[in-house]
Amino acid sequence: MAESESGQEKTEMPTPKKLQELMESGQFARSQEVQTLVLLLAALLVLTVMAPKMMETFRVYMIGTFQRLGTMQMNYEAFLGHFGHFMTTAGTLILPVMAAGVLGGLIGSGTQSQFRASPKAIEPKFSKLSPFSGFKRIFSSQSLAKLVVSLMKFVVIFGFTYPVLKQVLDDPVFYTATDLMHLLAFMGQTAQDVALRVIAGMVVIAAADYAYQQWKTEEDSKMTKQEVKDENKQVDGNQQVKGEQRRRRRQILMETLNTEVPQADVIVTNPTHLAIALKYDREAMGAPRVVAKGARYNALRIREIARKHEVPMVENKPVARLLFKNCKVGQEIIPDLYAAVAEILAYVYRTHRYKYYTRGQKVMS
Repeated sequence: MAESESGQEKTEMPTPKKLQELMESGQFARSQEVQTLVLLLAALLVLTVMAPKMMETFRVYMIGTFQRLGTMQMNYEAFLGHFGHFMTTAGTLILPVMAAGVLGGLIGSGTQSQFRASPKAIEPKFSKLSPFSGFKRIFSSQSLAKLVVSLMKFVVIFGFTYPVLKQVLDDPVFYTATDLMHLLAFMGQTAQDVALRVIAGMVVIAAADYAYQQWKTEEDSKMTKQEVKDENKQVDGNQQVKGEQRRRRRQILMETLNTEVPQADVIVTNPTHLAIALKYDREAMGAPRVVAKGARYNALRIREIARKHEVPMVENKPVARLLFKNCKVGQEIIPDLYAAVAEILAYVYRTHRYKYYTRGQKVMS
């Protein structure tokens, strides 16, 4: 059973917070064998699909090469030309397979990390540059275990591929004359058979390695009872701080509503879900200003304050939605709403003429 640096046994399962920290630092169950398996599968798939075209390309290249042997010049410039032609032909055959392998490796790695970036995992660790630490890693028990695992993988792969290799070595193609196309077909079939056997062996290895990595990661991530207690205290403390912050924000909001809503000219409602308080002073403002707004409970609170202070309320669902979405508290309304808000204010000024005369407003006729 794992122990912490303080000597306490790690018997507790990791908390969600600990698991999140481990994921962010790149410490999760990750099997290199799974990544290798997906890489091989992707490369083999592309190789199988492209095999006929690759064989034909190779055949044409070889026939052309043999036909030019009698007239081929062997100087430096000719060599560069022939080498360039060879590399171009080889590239068209190999690059798609390599690209598929790289993509497969990325997919194999990404599926294990849930495609999450772990910046901490790629941060440079200068302690790994220490020669002393390097020697310790080379001669550690973990390195010995890796050597044993590598030997076991070799045994598994060899066990899967041996029947095919034995059959190939006994094939008459090695003892009798054969044409080029038959030889190429034989080589392609042999490569495919060996690859399938290798992949079958890799499936066994990858499954075993991933199960081990899962178990090891779970054991390494366990916590002591004290660590769980400390983390719970920290989480509870954070929750208390967040609760106090929320309470303070609500208090500030209520104070703002109690101050600004009574001074508003009109409350535009949705009618129940939204409420937006508007104020307009021609001499001090370029356009009506949003002094308060709220949804659900806050909208209810705005309406209650408005009723208490006899602030007019106008139900206009489209305008209320646009005001709530596009206008911030303390800022003037957007130009697109000038006409709609002007109509609302004109209606309010006409129906509450006495109220606005007493407040010194210039009433819109």
